[in-house]
Amino acid sequence: MLPLWDEIPTKKIPLITIILIMLNSLIYFYQVFMVHDPNTFVYAYGLIPYEITKGVHLVSAVPSPIQLTILTSMFMHGSFIHLFGNMLYLWIFGNNVEDYLGKIRFVLFYLLSGIFAALGQVLIAPNSTVPMIGASGAIAGVLGAYLLLFPRARITTLIFFGIFIRLVKLPAILVLGLWIVFQFFSGLSELSLSKGAEGVAWFAHIGGFLAGILLIKLLPPRKNYNFQERQYR
Repeated sequence: MLPLWDEIPTKKIPLITIILIMLNSLIYFYQVFMVHDPNTFVYAYGLIPYEITKGVHLVSAVPSPIQLTILTSMFMHGSFIHLFGNMLYLWIFGNNVEDYLGKIRFVLFYLLSGIFAALGQVLIAPNSTVPMIGASGAIAGVLGAYLLLFPRARITTLIFFGIFIRLVKLPAILVLGLWIVFQFFSGLSELSLSKGAEGVAWFAHIGGFLAGILLIKLLPPRKNYNFQERQYR
């Protein structure tokens, strides 16, 4: 199941969402094509839970203080597919959350969601020495906010039935509800098998999603925002 677009109009150009997509893409391009040793780059600027909890540097070329990797890791990706998937979700759901919050509050919301997501993974795997990279945690916060704000929004989604592929319109509560359920059970499965130290940072996704729900309740909408103008078609 792959969401492609929603049907909620926005009155303003989602400038911050566009900038975030461009920034993530440019950093990935730099990481892949401009860096002499991409692996060292990932270890230097990715978030390593062990470094955060122990306050030590495992490689020499790292930001100082080490806690800055919580932010730098949010703009790095492990592959083009990783980048594409994250940016697709950010484009589909980020523009409406940005429209609701306004540009400045959306930046604050995005960064805080990413920070809480990273801390969630650090809490689960405090001794892991595997770098965590990607915007998934921050984008999970966007998904949590979108679900709370627009649960009935129709999402055009690509559904795979074996060899058959169909486009269907599904409510956001179903699309995003299934997404977070998958994250939760995948996280529990990995936790039981490998103590959450390796693989996908499932608990960063969960932490970001929950942070997004909490933050969207605390942050007021932008001035003159009108829910009735966002018609569900």
